[in-house]
Amino acid sequence: MERQSCRQDTAERRSSPSPEAAERALVIGLEGALLRSSLAQEAFFSDLGRSAACLRPSRARTLEALEQVLATAEIDYIHLPYDPDILNLALAARAEDRKIYLAASRFQGHAAAIARHLGFDGVVTMADLAAGDPQAPWSVAGFDYVGSGRTTEAVWRAASSGFVVGASDALWRQLERQNPSLRRIPGRRTGWQTWLTALRVHQYAKNTLVFVPALTSHQINATALGEALLAFLAFSACASSAYLVNDIFDLAADRRHPGKRYRAIASGELPIASALIAAPLLWLLAIVAGLCVSATFLAVLGGYLATTLAYSLLLKRKMLLDIVTLAGLYTVRIVGGAVAIGVTVSEWLLMFSLFVFTSLALIKRYGELVMRQESGLSGPTNRDYRIGDLPIVAAMAAASGMNAVIVFSLYASSATVAQMYSRPWMLWLVNPLLLYWIGRALMMAHRQAMPDDPIIYTFTDNASRITVAAMTCIVLAAI
Repeated sequence: MERQSCRQDTAERRSSPSPEAAERALVIGLEGALLRSSLAQEAFFSDLGRSAACLRPSRARTLEALEQVLATAEIDYIHLPYDPDILNLALAARAEDRKIYLAASRFQGHAAAIARHLGFDGVVTMADLAAGDPQAPWSVAGFDYVGSGRTTEAVWRAASSGFVVGASDALWRQLERQNPSLRRIPGRRTGWQTWLTALRVHQYAKNTLVFVPALTSHQINATALGEALLAFLAFSACASSAYLVNDIFDLAADRRHPGKRYRAIASGELPIASALIAAPLLWLLAIVAGLCVSATFLAVLGGYLATTLAYSLLLKRKMLLDIVTLAGLYTVRIVGGAVAIGVTVSEWLLMFSLFVFTSLALIKRYGELVMRQESGLSGPTNRDYRIGDLPIVAAMAAASGMNAVIVFSLYASSATVAQMYSRPWMLWLVNPLLLYWIGRALMMAHRQAMPDDPIIYTFTDNASRITVAAMTCIVLAAI
């Protein structure tokens, strides 16, 4: 309601501005108001290599060196997460032919570049605002200020009017007494829905793979399922931390992506600092859950975490290495489930998982490339693939899927099955369903009807869910 009234106030001022207000400049605070992020953190992760090098313990004058790197880092000013409400205020002021200035307390070079990109008239330092120089171009007729509640009181006293963004109730009452002409804009708050999106809770469906060894080894009992559930929780916490780290490293690429730009960190809904705090807490939660299972399982979990970090930092940018890594991460979940319940993973299951997950990883890449082709975009900047690779990626996905079907057929006809299953002939009914599931996934990716990971899509698509449920029931009936 407050945001709506803010927009209504803006519309009223645009339609009938007072002569005094029309002459006043509008000064907008950069951090905490216009930018839904921290400029220092944006600069740090936009030039991660140079920034991290400054943090070495052996480097003298670390803070000075880091400050210099951050000040000269290359930032994509076009795709930074600007607050739309603040931009609307700037548009309203421009419609009234008012001067607009950007206020920044640090990184004046970046602030000047942002001001040029947005078409502002210049940059003002916070010290100059507080001093209130009447001869300055932004204060000849006074100025309206838009800034966060953390802005010093001297700036609010010097302002003729303005908007306070994200002030606490106590601070707002104090500022309102000092300058009754101020208005209030609610600050951005990170709700639980934002966290659920950032942690990719819907991706936990992949971690149900830890229950596969209990099914294939016929350990369907409370003890085994309890251990597998702990493994599921550990992998989920570990995966969420990896997603946060991955989104931070992929900020620039995500913001250029038509769909990924709405992710919580890329859009500024979740502060980078909050994600940096949450990631190690999730690691700690994963370690505690892993220790409740066994030390061996914790070692498997550690290998999974190390691989996911290597994937985020390097491997996902390497052609086909990313596919092998993704397939390996799926398989590690199965291995972790087997270790959790104390069974040995069969060679048949490992071979099958290698081919089926390679196929699904290739289908995921294929779907991304098809989307970019249909949108008229070039190849992804953070992946080593080109639009012209589409036929090869599709062929490899189909070949890996068919190899998975062949491996399952050989398994169904092996002597192992005859010993483990009372009705082994029923397993042959899985083959046509498996062919249909993999083929359908590839076709849906080709038609751009698969907006997410193939495994996640399986849990949301009715035909896929029915197919997987039917395969699971067949395996259970064959026992």
